[in-house]
Amino acid sequence: MKHAAHRHHSDITEKVWEEIDTVITSNRDKPGSLITVLRECQNIVGYLPAELLDYIGKGLNLPGSKVFGVATFYSYFSLTPKGRNIIKLCLGTACYVKGIKEAMERVENKYQIKEGDTTDDKRFSLEAVRCLGACGLAPVMVVNKDIHGSISSDKVIDILEQYE
Repeated sequence: MKHAAHRHHSDITEKVWEEIDTVITSNRDKPGSLITVLRECQNIVGYLPAELLDYIGKGLNLPGSKVFGVATFYSYFSLTPKGRNIIKLCLGTACYVKGIKEAMERVENKYQIKEGDTTDDKRFSLEAVRCLGACGLAPVMVVNKDIHGSISSDKVIDILEQYE
């Protein structure tokens, strides 16, 4: 497969394109392999940039619209780079009532980031989730795999500053 036109993508090196080719080639003749290919390519690159989605489509002989549709339908897939630390703020009812919105605003202002975005230095990605199932600890923030309960808008930045 020729991907000279794609070589300018900063997050994908020549070696990575070769890994992607291997994934596509080994799955090309398997029916329903699109999700497998998307998952493996996301594991390799970290996310699925538009150029990569086009490339996967060509490699699997699928229309770009189908590849894009599947990639955007499942929340597991990300079309933008993720930060080293994923901040999840719970916007469920219990957390909302106890002031999670103020904590969210504090985070957005401090790191110049909006929900669904990643900071320019790739330090943080910010996600709002509907419920983390830890309502007794409300309001709740999860950073990577760490659960922080009863967070106040005063404490939220101190907690986040511990993450590089």
